[in-house]
Amino acid sequence: MKEIKCIASDLDGTLLPPTKIMPEETFPLIEEMYRRGITFTPASGRQLPNLKKLFEPELDKIAIIAENGGLCWKGGKIIYCNPTPAEDILYALDIIKREKDLFPLCSGVDCAYYDSDDKQFEEVLYRSYTSVKKVDDLSKAVKYDTILKISVWDKLPAAEHGSAALIPKIKGLRTKVSGFDWLDVCTDSANKGMALAALLKELGADRDQCVSFGDHMNDLEMLQTSGQSYVTANAFPELKKYIPNVIPSNAEFGVIKKIKELL
Repeated sequence: MKEIKCIASDLDGTLLPPTKIMPEETFPLIEEMYRRGITFTPASGRQLPNLKKLFEPELDKIAIIAENGGLCWKGGKIIYCNPTPAEDILYALDIIKREKDLFPLCSGVDCAYYDSDDKQFEEVLYRSYTSVKKVDDLSKAVKYDTILKISVWDKLPAAEHGSAALIPKIKGLRTKVSGFDWLDVCTDSANKGMALAALLKELGADRDQCVSFGDHMNDLEMLQTSGQSYVTANAFPELKKYIPNVIPSNAEFGVIKKIKELL
């Protein structure tokens, strides 16, 4: 394999342990990767403001793929953005809102919008989102802001409950379970793999110079875009059918261990 220039990793369920606390070795490893000319890239369904806050001490040394590939940020600017057309967002919202116990969140570049009064949903939101705003009517937010995707929170496991049932109902859009209790809906051409490809072009690197890590189906395209790809032991079983290279679970800090080995 060629010299590595980029290491991309999903966060929740992959780099982050079940506690959601950043492993203490992460930032020293980012420093070491930077010294070796490797761009570490968190690639998450989370919003850009949240990821910037999470990695604030190292922002000058990393790139960020946010919103499940809706955008890529590097060097203080967005280098790739693939929003979902407003008419598609409104179409999907109409279907989502017919279901029980599903809560949509519309993610813009700088802010996410919701219109639910459900306290449990709000608690989940404010744990995961840095920039979020409650509105009276989501459709108005869609018309006045650029929306990258809809994140749907499910009170039950998303792969087994109502949100998974949305997948065949929402036609023409990319609809994927993105975590234990989340499902994402976006334009069909937006995924972490497309964003990573844009980043590799920016870095002057090819797929054989990239390593990536993931745990769920929303990571598949990113893993397939990389020359080396790994899934954690706790990864969604379906993903392991596509990516056979398994490292220790996120609870065992498998990504950290593998990056050390690669370095």
